[in-house]
Amino acid sequence: MADLNHSPNQKLDQLMKVGLTGGIGSGKSAVAHLLEKEGVIIIDTDAIAHAMTAPKGAAIAAIQAHFGQDFINPDQSLNRTKMRELVFNDPKAKLSLEDIIHPLITEETLRLAQEAALKNPPYVVFMVPLLIESRKWLDQAPPRINYLVVVDCPEKEQIRRVQERNGLSLEMIQKIIDQQATRQQRVERADFVIHNDGDFAHLEAQTKVLHQRILADLTRN
Repeated sequence: MADLNHSPNQKLDQLMKVGLTGGIGSGKSAVAHLLEKEGVIIIDTDAIAHAMTAPKGAAIAAIQAHFGQDFINPDQSLNRTKMRELVFNDPKAKLSLEDIIHPLITEETLRLAQEAALKNPPYVVFMVPLLIESRKWLDQAPPRINYLVVVDCPEKEQIRRVQERNGLSLEMIQKIIDQQATRQQRVERADFVIHNDGDFAHLEAQTKVLHQRILADLTRN
């Protein structure tokens, strides 16, 4: 990944960079939406990946060339169901897909970060589902983010939310969870943990505390 802390954009170098992560169905998007209301700019790498694999997306031609037309829908978007089934059962296929998509996501993430810095937000949040797992954000010198926020909730709640939202089978949801970092692994790396095991008001209150804490850290620095 391009170095977010040493880019040609001086404003980006000086900007506070917050990582936001959590397991599937944990509630990352809800937290991001609340922070956005506070004037924070959110860069959603999952949304970037979806754009890359939408009709005529930047990754479609390479995916079709490598995996074949069977993995491309008639509208020239990625057949996500078919690809999901393949990569969760074939590690080599998963690596091949990542080799195609990840460089594109990296490039677009940096572009959006540079664009965000020009708007002078209080800080920028990178919402990355596999932030812990990728080892491209924290295990660097220096890390590519200054502060890590983890949204956590019980696994049963994750499963319920994903079933309601995506309609995936229990078996597929469990495969996704099993390939992600554990709750303990994420929490141990976090600077701040939001416990999304209550109602929306509880989530909102914790997010406000998080925002104020980051602003206080900015003032001290």
